Amino acid sequence: MRPGHQAAGRLRPRWVLAGGLAVLVALVAGVALGPVSLPPGSVAVELLNLVPGVHLKSGLNEREIAIVTEIRLPRVVLGLLVGAMLALAGGCFQGVFRNPLADPSLLGVAAGAGLAVTLLIAYRGAQDTLLGGVPLTTPVVAFAGAMAAVLLAYLLSAGGGRERSPTTLILAGVAVSAFLAAAQTYVMQRNIDAIREVYSWLLGHLSTAGWSDVRVVLPYAAVTSVVILLLRRELDVLSVGDEEAASLGLHPQRSRYVLIAAASLATAAAVSVSGLIGFVGIIVPHTVRLLAGAGYRVILPLSMLFGGAFLALADVVARTAASPAEIPIGVVTAFFGAPFFVLVLRTSGRVAT
Repeated sequence: MRPGHQAAGRLRPRWVLAGGLAVLVALVAGVALGPVSLPPGSVAVELLNLVPGVHLKSGLNEREIAIVTEIRLPRVVLGLLVGAMLALAGGCFQGVFRNPLADPSLLGVAAGAGLAVTLLIAYRGAQDTLLGGVPLTTPVVAFAGAMAAVLLAYLLSAGGGRERSPTTLILAGVAVSAFLAAAQTYVMQRNIDAIREVYSWLLGHLSTAGWSDVRVVLPYAAVTSVVILLLRRELDVLSVGDEEAASLGLHPQRSRYVLIAAASLATAAAVSVSGLIGFVGIIVPHTVRLLAGAGYRVILPLSMLFGGAFLALADVVARTAASPAEIPIGVVTAFFGAPFFVLVLRTSGRVAT
């Protein structure tokens, strides 16, 4: 382990405070801004009123309070959860594969989940799946598709008797993603009636049916976050290489499989409620790595905070930039993510992973 590695992996309170502040700013901005703008101060007071025992006058009327608590707040909370999961999964994949360019689309995870949900929309009915809230089975179906893609990439990476390695798994994942994308296109062409809903979902969205979508995704977010954060020290050990990790008493392959499964479940749950939103898993963990330190004890918890804030603020842009029309949130994240990806390509050789 490199000298100074432990210092780089120390989670400093100022960064936790900055992440928490970013979440609070995103929360207030997300609830205050929209087709009907509300005073941020009054919104902050109304949000405080949700705390048991707090009763303050916000100056909002009943209609505005309903907008805050029943329409905008569920959407913002969903954005915080989805952004946190995508950023956490991206950071986890980057650690597992020792590659700063890894994100939840790796190994075909997002493509597998996307194909599964596309099939659900096409053959079960878009009305039940998108507009009427996310059914309890949707994250399960998305996870099944994600894990099927991972298994296919795993089997493909060992073709010809080659030893499975992070590099071969990544290359196999690229091939699996291309195949699943083609299958998804075929399904869309065979179901023209559902193509508009599928296409809207593919571009990413955070429209909700009240708190129901939040309740569906929250258990998956809780389980995957706990598992990945508990294993974040093992990611630091894996970063020095499998042989060194084994010499330190770690079982590299077992740890890698558990982390891949947890990150895949996080991605699948996010995809099931928000569609395919790209670049969050690259932008946020890599920014945290550049600013706060290279240790995964730092990267993962901060990625959750800043990832949630980033996506919630991106949703504000999606709702307001072309108001009263709404830009798909996947377009907004791609607008910021594409140039950032170029930056990562230029700096990845100089960043410790």
